[in-house]
Amino acid sequence: MSIPTSTSVVESAVIEAPLSHVWHHIKLQDFSNFWSALKSSQYVKGTSDETDVVKWTFKDGTELEVKQEEHSTINHYITYSVITAKPELTYSSVLSTIRCYAVTSGEFEGSTFVEWTGNFSSDADAGVIQDAKFKRRDALADLAKAATSK
Repeated sequence: MSIPTSTSVVESAVIEAPLSHVWHHIKLQDFSNFWSALKSSQYVKGTSDETDVVKWTFKDGTELEVKQEEHSTINHYITYSVITAKPELTYSSVLSTIRCYAVTSGEFEGSTFVEWTGNFSSDADAGVIQDAKFKRRDALADLAKAATSK
């Protein structure tokens, strides 16, 4: 019997760097430049001009092809979906969004608030959600390191 679970995950962090320093890293093809779990991230050849598909190869051997669904340089967010996976995913789909906000006042003025969500299909189990949570936390910590390094 499966355990009922939420099929969404939200992780966030305040990165003590200006929005421009953080947003500069948020391109699917550049994720391996900051995310230590990734061995490589590069455009997939042969896709149409209207579709940005990037292959993420993780150090554990997992390969994901992610498709950019939405991107706004004005509102500083990117939404992507996983279209293929090796090994195959145990769930049907996931749609993820990374949003960056400038912190304009208070203790963290000049910093960036980053939120990374994932909305999974209803067949994702608790293990999938936990894994996504920790992957996002690790990636946000890696992003903070990259954005604050000189």
